[in-house]
Formats: sequence, structure tokens, C-alpha cells
Amino acid sequence: MDLTRFSLYTALAAVTYLMLLAWQEDYPPVVDGGSPTPQLESIPDSNPQPAADLPASLPTAISDEPDSVPTSPQAQEPVSSSSRIITVSTDTLELAIDLNGGDVVALALPQYLKQLDVPNDPFVLLESGQNRNYVAQSGLIGRDGIDSTQRAQYNTAQSNYSLADNEETLSIDLTTTSATGVSITKRYQLHRGSYLIDVSFIVNNQTTNEFQGNAFGQIKRDNYNDPSSVGGFGRSYLGFVTTSDDDPYIRIDFDDVDDASQSFDMEGGWIGFSQHYFLSAWIPPADSVNRYTTRKNSINQYFGEFTSTAFSVPAGETGSWSMGFYAGPKDQYVLAEVAPNLDLTIDYGFLWFLAAPIYWLLRQIDSFIGNYGLSIIMLTFVVKALFYKLSETQYKSMAGMRRLMPKMQQLKESYGDDRMKLQQATMELYKKEKINPFGGCLPMLVQMPVFIALYWVLMESVELRHAPFVLWLEDLSVRDPFFILPLLMGATMFLQTRLSPAPADPMQAKVMQFMPIMMTVLFLWFPAGLVLYWLTNGLLSILQQWYITRKIEAAYEAKASK
Repeated sequence: MDLTRFSLYTALAAVTYLMLLAWQEDYPPVVDGGSPTPQLESIPDSNPQPAADLPASLPTAISDEPDSVPTSPQAQEPVSSSSRIITVSTDTLELAIDLNGGDVVALALPQYLKQLDVPNDPFVLLESGQNRNYVAQSGLIGRDGIDSTQRAQYNTAQSNYSLADNEETLSIDLTTTSATGVSITKRYQLHRGSYLIDVSFIVNNQTTNEFQGNAFGQIKRDNYNDPSSVGGFGRSYLGFVTTSDDDPYIRIDFDDVDDASQSFDMEGGWIGFSQHYFLSAWIPPADSVNRYTTRKNSINQYFGEFTSTAFSVPAGETGSWSMGFYAGPKDQYVLAEVAPNLDLTIDYGFLWFLAAPIYWLLRQIDSFIGNYGLSIIMLTFVVKALFYKLSETQYKSMAGMRRLMPKMQQLKESYGDDRMKLQQATMELYKKEKINPFGGCLPMLVQMPVFIALYWVLMESVELRHAPFVLWLEDLSVRDPFFILPLLMGATMFLQTRLSPAPADPMQAKVMQFMPIMMTVLFLWFPAGLVLYWLTNGLLSILQQWYITRKIEAAYEAKASK
């Protein structure tokens, strides 16, 4: 290449890079969904929830006949409310609870910032705002349910609760009395270091009649974008998730709910809403039979809910019904302890059986290193070491093909356009030299599932969110702000193509030359942690290929000199 052409290419590359930086400044990564998130202290006063937005109550035993499920009574006119919000805070959760129904109408995660460069601004998971409603509702419906006609009106001893430094558990009691004189306490229990909230209904029935009701828990959400999404390619799932006896992990997105409401019954189970990195889920007792439903109302709000079969409290006695509500990060091991199959909400796809041990290995490495960028590099070293023998076979085949290139070129000159004779002569040459032209493909195919599983591990791991590496890389879950990693990765791919033998077909050769450019453009928008893995993998592959090729060529020269 002459000096003039080199100078033009260099200038073009510099201008392109400056344009990318300018575009990045004008259109930064969108971490939030686009509208301001309300603070817990400024949640707008809400009206009682109409009964029409609550699930249908169930009998004492679920029947196979759909007609056996009675519907809740018609909703009464909502009663206005003012100053009915209480706040609760622990080391892991900040909640706003509406005393109209005792619902969680806002929830923030103080250990996860909304934006990396804004301190004391926690990520808000649940919220109540215009066109951005995402709340967790629960209550009692059915024959004597306090939420059957309109939402229960609770009272509490104070308006602000917080977990003291010397406490491990914080309890908040919301109290009310039914129209028949039954005293009911809705109790929230939060625990230090935990994202699982215990929710209990304690029924003190000092009347002369039996109390009967159905517990329910539901997640109501508007259809707005994922505020925790890192953008770019490979966006993660956004929608309702549940489990059943037939399928351990079921995804029901907004479009599925638009098509039709879905319902099924099972013992135990859970239902939640999944987004990138975070999850909310209702978990009823494992020994209770519940009906799970997804639906939407007349104003296009979406619901994922469960309703228990009816439970009763005899006259003059006290009974309770408890369930769990999880709201927090998708930690594989924590979710596995909360409920069976809940850890599957960390969706590794069909290669989960490979991704799970890779995630375990990444966590183990980081427990010693304490920097996820370095941990990704070390993980890549481990993976490359495990596949060293396969890679050696691949590079031996490539080295043999490179050594035969002059002879293959002679065959092309000898046979010209006679493709049949050229192919026969080429196969005879392969046989004579004991080279399998497909020997480099099989090792690559064997390694691909592991590389894909590793991709999903890095894509789904909440640990990478706001995890710094070095210098300008302050968050491995978003794209490189200066595109340095993708450009370096493109350079390694270009070098790899130069080290590999060119395909005999001219069209394939042009495609291979253009591939590094295509991949570089694609990886510009990938999270930095993923690009770091591919860059490290590319550098190690170059070193490995150089070492193996030199070793093979030295052995061939020694053999030829004898």
C-alpha cells in the first residue's frame, strides 16, 4: 500500500472515530425509560382500587370447571384519600405503602444506583406515576374479604418506619376492621440484607360467625420500556414470568396478554415481572393451591396475579395467611432459595446447563480478584486453557492449509476453469499431505456453545451493572463511551484474518476481509464487559495461533532438512 492511500485511510478512520464520539455525546445511552422517576416521599395520593381490577375469588377447593369460579361483587365508587402514604426503609429496600389497600406503590433499591455518577439516587423498581404505574397489590377478597367491594382502609401507628442499626427485622402492622366486626392486621416484615418481604394477613375473628376469604397478590404495570435496559443489541426479556407443573419457566409478554388472558391452577408456584437485572414476584405458600392469571383492564394496564383458595377462621379464633414478595436484583443463588424455579428468571436460554457453571466460576474468580473486568479476563484465560487441545487441532489444520497455498495456486493455474479436475487434484493433494480441509471447523463448532453461554452470562449478570474496570471504563454493563474496546477488538479480528489462510473462493475471501469491519460496527453498541471478553479471547487466540504455527513450521523445516 502506497503512502497516499495509507494517509487517506488513516484520515478516514480518524474522522469516523470523531463522528462516533460526537454521536455518543448527542445520543447517550438511555438508562432510564425516559420520564422522571418519582421519589418515595412524593408519591401522589391514590384512590382506592376498584374491585373490578382485583382477581376473581375462588371456592374452598378449585374445580376443573371454569364456571365454578365466582366473580367478585361489582365495584363501588372509589372513596377519595389524602395523606395515606407511609414510608419504610431498610439497608436494601425503600418502600412507599398506600394505606388504601396496603399496597406497595413505590420501591427503590438503595444498593443499586439509578445512575452511576449521581450518588444517593437509588434505582426505582416500583413506581406510581402518569403512564408509569408498576405496583404490587395484595389483599383479601371472597365472601368476607375486606377488599371485595372496595379497597380496605388501613391505619398504622406511624407514617415512617426504618430498620435500626441494632435490628435484623422490621415489622409494620396495618390494621382495619371489617363491616362484620372482624379485626384484620396486614403485616409487612422486612429483613436486613434481604429483598424478600413477608406479607401476612392476621384475622382476629371475635364475632359469632366464621370468616372466609381468599388471599391474592398481583403485579400491575403499564406497558413502558425497561428502565434498567442497557440498550443496544441483545436486549433482555421484559414481561410477566411464572412457573407451572408442566413448564418450570413460562414467559408471558405484553403481546401475549393482548391476545388473551391466561389462567392455570397449581400448588405453590409464583408469578412475577422480569426486566433486565431486576425482578418482582409474589410467592404464595408452597402447600397452598392457587390460580395464576395474566390479563389487562379497560385502560390497558397489565396484571400478573395469583388467588388462593378460600381459607376460613372459626368464630372466636385467630388465624393467618402468609406469602412472600420479592423485589430486587436477579441473583441466581438467592432466587433459588426463595422458590423453586425462580432462578430461571435469569434467562440463559437453551444453554443454561453451560451458563450456570460459567456464572459460578465467574463469581468464584471475582471473590478473589474483586474487579469484574479482571475477572472476565481471567475467566477467558480459563476457557481458552480448557479448549487448548481443540484449538491446537484447529490451528494445526490452518497451518497445514497455509503451507499448501503455493501448491494449490499452481493447481489453479494448471487447470484453469476446469473446476471438476481442479477439485479432484485438490482432494488428491489433501490426501497426499494428510491434511483434512475441515479439520479447523470441528473444534470451532465444539467451542461455540460455550462462547454463546458465556455471552448470556455476561449479558444477564447484575454484578456487571455499574461495575468499574480501569480508567474510562466505569460501567461494564453499558457500551464503551469512547469505543476503544470495540476498535481494539476489530483490530484483533483483522489480524486473525491475516494469520488465517485465505479461502480459495475469491468471494469468500472478500467476505472474510470485510468481516472485522462488520463485527466492529456491531460491537460498538455491546456492553463493555462483553466486548472485553471478545477482545481478550481474540488476543489469546492470536498468541495461541502464532505459537502453534511457529511450532509446526519449525518441526516441518527440521523434517525437510533431514
